[in-house]
Amino acid sequence: MIEQKKEMSRLRRVPCVVFMVLALTSWGLEGERVLAEQANVLVQSNGETIAEQYQPAPGIGGRVTIAGSDTMQPLMAKLAASFTAFQPKAKFGVEGLGSSQAIREFMLDLSFQRRGDKAIGRGTEGTSSASLLASSRPLTDQEVKGFVSHHGYEPIGIPIAMDAVAMYVHNDNPIRSLTLEQVDALFSSSLKRATGEHFTTWGQVGLTDRWSQQPIHLYGRNKKSGTREFFRHVALVDGELHDDVQEQPGSASEILAISQDPLAVGYAGVGFHSSMVRIVPLASGPTDPAILPSAETVSNGQYPLARPLYLYVNKNPDGKLDPVVGEFLKFVNSRQGQETVARANFYPLTAAQISKNLELLGHNLLTAQVPVR
Repeated sequence: MIEQKKEMSRLRRVPCVVFMVLALTSWGLEGERVLAEQANVLVQSNGETIAEQYQPAPGIGGRVTIAGSDTMQPLMAKLAASFTAFQPKAKFGVEGLGSSQAIREFMLDLSFQRRGDKAIGRGTEGTSSASLLASSRPLTDQEVKGFVSHHGYEPIGIPIAMDAVAMYVHNDNPIRSLTLEQVDALFSSSLKRATGEHFTTWGQVGLTDRWSQQPIHLYGRNKKSGTREFFRHVALVDGELHDDVQEQPGSASEILAISQDPLAVGYAGVGFHSSMVRIVPLASGPTDPAILPSAETVSNGQYPLARPLYLYVNKNPDGKLDPVVGEFLKFVNSRQGQETVARANFYPLTAAQISKNLELLGHNLLTAQVPVR
């Protein structure tokens, strides 16, 4: 049995930078295979690339502030670093406040970056509102209305990568698969998918012998997280999370906690997978096959907890987009941008998604729009 309180107390004393290092740790040989698989999505069956090579525009410079998703923070830091290799006069600040908190501040045009040093991914060069909002979920209709009431026009959002919310357990846990109904019975107090009672022991999800009576320790994200909202909306059918869930401030800290608790199960973005934990295959229903998240199963919709990751921009219809922001968005949708997505352990966009993004960039972002009435 694990001394849970003592362990969690010790975890809280681990510096946050350790969590980020763990999140960005290489997957080793298996990771190389996964990254190769993701990069192959950038090539269609006829051998043509689905994204054009980035052609840098001359004279691009300025500061871009990106705030929002904790899940997306490592991705945005890598994209910023890759972009500045082409545009060295561009400066970036990236902060992972959590999507839900950042969305509220984005709606009201409040200042995001108030703390940290000036390094990419952890800093700020003074207080400023965000140039871009990174969100692991789409804005709700209510959030869009709130933005319009404050600004008079709608924000513009584009997907920049595909992701999957994975179910994680300790490496020693022998569970072979889970269904969405079982996930609901584990994590929800509303039980909108599940019938019967809330699951509290590993025997209730099929484990036997010494595991059957062992308690289940639930881990998840806190209320600032867009991943939490996505998981609640899709996996739990808008049900409420159970009070037993130990909510963590970040995905990396959650993965670390699971890696040190053999009785743990939790949900987090697939980009935080490491050798310390195992992803459990997930089935939509009791008779459906259990699927692992991959570039293929995410892009074709087979994996039940697949999702796009978004960038939102606040652009006044009467003005033009800041050139450095527009150029960065163009880079994200280029061959080099999507290769960076793959290297960050996320999944590249499909050809159709990139085509829609480029159309939006060309027709709406770089020219004036009609204001919302």
